[in-house]
Amino acid sequence: MTTSTLSQIAPVGQPTTEVQRGRGPVRRHGSTAGLVVRIVIAAVASAIVFFPLYWMLVVAFSPPGEVFERGVRLWPSTLTLENFASIFERYPVGEWFVNSVVIGAFVTALTVSLNLMAGYAFAKIRFPGSTALFLLALATMMIPVQAIMVAQFRVVNGLEIYGTYWSVILPSAAAAFGIFLARQFILSIPQELIEAARIDGAGHVRVFLRIVLPLSKPLVAVLTLLTLLGSWNDFAWPLIALKDNALFTLPVGLLYMKGQTTPDYSAIMAMALISVLPMVILFLVFQRYFVQGFARSGIR
Repeated sequence: MTTSTLSQIAPVGQPTTEVQRGRGPVRRHGSTAGLVVRIVIAAVASAIVFFPLYWMLVVAFSPPGEVFERGVRLWPSTLTLENFASIFERYPVGEWFVNSVVIGAFVTALTVSLNLMAGYAFAKIRFPGSTALFLLALATMMIPVQAIMVAQFRVVNGLEIYGTYWSVILPSAAAAFGIFLARQFILSIPQELIEAARIDGAGHVRVFLRIVLPLSKPLVAVLTLLTLLGSWNDFAWPLIALKDNALFTLPVGLLYMKGQTTPDYSAIMAMALISVLPMVILFLVFQRYFVQGFARSGIR
């Protein structure tokens, strides 16, 4: 080995000049700067999204009218539950909350069950017209809800269920997006598992209950969360379908409370917090399954 060759070899544990001045450090500095930029952007976006919720908390726990007395206050001078006590005394908030829970539970159970079964049929069962029927179901997503409200009203009125829970539950019995999401997820389940079960004599019902459903926990979590969130926040149709104040849901009750007297924004924010908080907690609990369900369904 020549002297010139030895001079090109760096001692053990010491990087060469090319490594010291090469792309390695530049990459590290670049990746660090990019990480800082992403963190700053995420922090700013989070602050923008979180501020309305924070403002709602401040107004709800402030004494009535204090937030607007001397300009905008970002922190209440005294934490109080007076606004919550006031709305529970003046309005049947407890009944409205129970109505939202009952309607949301029935809508979620019915919709998720039908979406899962329809998704399994479109994904794993071949029958004449399956593709056309699936495309027709997807086409209904382009129809605005407001365009079919008159038809829905005539249907529920003809069934003599107008003004009851069922007038809100039945029109929401299935969702085209839920069927699409279920089909995309179930397509990722290996066909070999289903064929093996069919060889053992299992029918479609047993395959669905014993194989597909246990493997679809992330999908069930996503469908449950989306359906419950949509039912909980639904406003326009319950406003039309429910005529008795005692059957109002929380969003309809919030509008009813706002229209009674001069707007009491502290009480309105307290009512809005009662309506929003359950869904925030539910999303935080099922966030992991929510992300997994969307990732495995192929939707980005």
